[in-house]
Amino acid sequence: MTEDEARAWIAARWDVSRGTMLSRFAELLIEETGQQNLISASTVPSLWVRHIVDSAQLALCTEHAGTGEWIDIGTGAGLPGLVVAILDSRRRFTLVEPRAKRVAFLDRCIETLGLADRVTVVASRIERHRLSRPAAVISARAVAALPDLFSAARHCADRNTLWLLPKGRNAQSEVEAARLTWQGSFHVEQSITDPESGIVVAREVRPR
Repeated sequence: MTEDEARAWIAARWDVSRGTMLSRFAELLIEETGQQNLISASTVPSLWVRHIVDSAQLALCTEHAGTGEWIDIGTGAGLPGLVVAILDSRRRFTLVEPRAKRVAFLDRCIETLGLADRVTVVASRIERHRLSRPAAVISARAVAALPDLFSAARHCADRNTLWLLPKGRNAQSEVEAARLTWQGSFHVEQSITDPESGIVVAREVRPR
């Protein structure tokens, strides 16, 4: 997928206003990358493929998710959480990020993009975050191995929570390792940005 193909992929699925917001977010991301290491400099020329579409594809995996809150763990630069929040205007999002400089960047993005009414940044590790009700969706991009991630965030989930976890080329092996200590419904979706990468989709996750 080229950068032009990535932009066309977005345009074919969402309206112009969402595409415009993503473009503005991409500009903010590039500007801030000069101030802090949000994304690798080597990925800037392929930003739309490597980061925008790679995140946006998660919005298409929620057909069977509930209508509640989406939590993005270790969101960093807002990937995938802020990208999906731009595209899904029906849902509330919480972006969990412990690093202060990244939290400040995310707050600026949310204000600039007019998302403050439904997107919140929590300056914390997920282990310390508490919810009034379990999340409908939990995402995390390259945060931790599956068993560690489930252990850290299980208090934010119940058996109805949909977990969407981009895991690159090790997705299937991570699922096999997680099944030693966790049970549930697991499958791996092929990433549209890299045919060798996968997204772990899980429900009914609970300890063995």
